[in-house]
Amino acid sequence: MSKPTVRPSRPFFSSGPCAKRPGWSLSGLDQALLGRSHRAPEGRARLREVITRSKDVLGIPSDWRVGIVPASDTGAVEMILWALAGERGIDVLSFESFSGTWAQDLRDVLKIEDLRVLDAPYGELPDLTKVDWTRDVILTWNGTTSGVCIPDASAIPAEHEGLVICDATSAAFAMDLPWDRLDIVTWSWQKALGGEAAHGMVALSPRAAARLAQPSPRPLPKIFRLANKKGLIEAIFEGDTINTPSMLCVEDALDGLRWAEQIGGLPALKARSQQNLAAVTKWIATADWVSFLSAKEETRSSTSICLKITAPWFESLSAEAKGKAVKHLTGLVAKEGAGYDLASYRDAPAGLRIWGGATVETADIEALLPWLDWAHEQTRAEFSA
Repeated sequence: MSKPTVRPSRPFFSSGPCAKRPGWSLSGLDQALLGRSHRAPEGRARLREVITRSKDVLGIPSDWRVGIVPASDTGAVEMILWALAGERGIDVLSFESFSGTWAQDLRDVLKIEDLRVLDAPYGELPDLTKVDWTRDVILTWNGTTSGVCIPDASAIPAEHEGLVICDATSAAFAMDLPWDRLDIVTWSWQKALGGEAAHGMVALSPRAAARLAQPSPRPLPKIFRLANKKGLIEAIFEGDTINTPSMLCVEDALDGLRWAEQIGGLPALKARSQQNLAAVTKWIATADWVSFLSAKEETRSSTSICLKITAPWFESLSAEAKGKAVKHLTGLVAKEGAGYDLASYRDAPAGLRIWGGATVETADIEALLPWLDWAHEQTRAEFSA
């Protein structure tokens, strides 16, 4: 096939850090509180604004606490695991790279004895009917590296004895989260709002806050401490961060939140992401070499859109050769300036991953897809020779 002539206006499809919002420029950060302390009244006000705007956009209940924590979503999840794991039995859903990491840490690092790992291969969800909701449950709402998401809240009982701890980093600001059925939710700025890395956020229900106020089962490093001898450190949930945040990143997070509000909040963000998934779905219906990694339509992610190459020439390759073929294919697209960071995650099956969050324009995805077809033909010829 001939080389396409139309390129995406913004060829940025990385799943983290993700594309900036449409119209973003450095001038939007001109008011960043640089050279000032984050503990000054103005610094705390900026941090508190991130918290309040996040609660408003996401529809977090008023009695929940929300705080900014170190080390992105990974840090947020780890601090919760270290602070809580072991008080009661734990069920953890493991179906992609990061949820697999939470399971491994609980088993091999924290050495939780009463642990059940409910796993599934890439492209599938574990059997949710086997979850014991009397235990603490750790789940990832959207598998960033597998393109599989929990379809709805029906599997989670409204009343449950344990805490439901939800890693929502690639779901927040793009999908509905059932706040009435969750207890702890974590995310980062670098995903669906296109913010900068290294900062995480954690939201606590009243039940979770009460648990965290109790002594931890183990000693905690400073950056993991949400509580002290007096109980929960309430100042953290008013913008008094554990460690020093980047005020430049804070300003960028505020820029993304204000944009989300301007376009219509969470409903508009969800609609934009769904339109991106629809564009890929329409293309796959006519493509004869690629399909979704998730076979079930109801579990397909609209943000981390993960694809597998199904062409016979590709399937005949060894695992090592498949990796090289994907690198070649995505390299061709990148060399043409038509799309960057399109290979699947390093631990996932060799394939493609297109970020479809709300900061990505559907027109850019539509412009990308013919380039993938072209690059596939070039790669097939190279690897079939």
